[in-house]
Amino acid sequence: MRATKNSKKRDAVKAFIMETHSHPTADEIYSHVKCEFPNVSLGTVYRNLARLEETGEIKKLSFTTGPDHYDGDTSDHYHYICRSCGRIYDMPAEVKDVIMKAAKAGAPGTVESHDLVFYGVCRDCLKSTGNNA
Repeated sequence: MRATKNSKKRDAVKAFIMETHSHPTADEIYSHVKCEFPNVSLGTVYRNLARLEETGEIKKLSFTTGPDHYDGDTSDHYHYICRSCGRIYDMPAEVKDVIMKAAKAGAPGTVESHDLVFYGVCRDCLKSTGNNA
């Protein structure tokens, strides 16, 4: 019986992450899942997030500041973080292709992996301050 409860909670955690493109934190996921499972604990959410990450069903995004975020898009892509509102956006795959090509051409050896996050101010925040992108 216990495995079924955990499975349903894990399914709820995964479903929420897959339905949103906002790259939620564990606390945001917990708040959402708690509506469906009022007795769920934050620890249960973290355990399910770890298992989903382990199996490659989601990605954990760790940045230099702030809490970890979770992404349902497991394809290889970059992220853009707005310094004003904190929203995380997916960058188009073409950006990665261009950067990898340049890195491989300029590297003194093989390029096996890398991490890259873009920071700036998103269009919505620019509009709200009267600036145009």
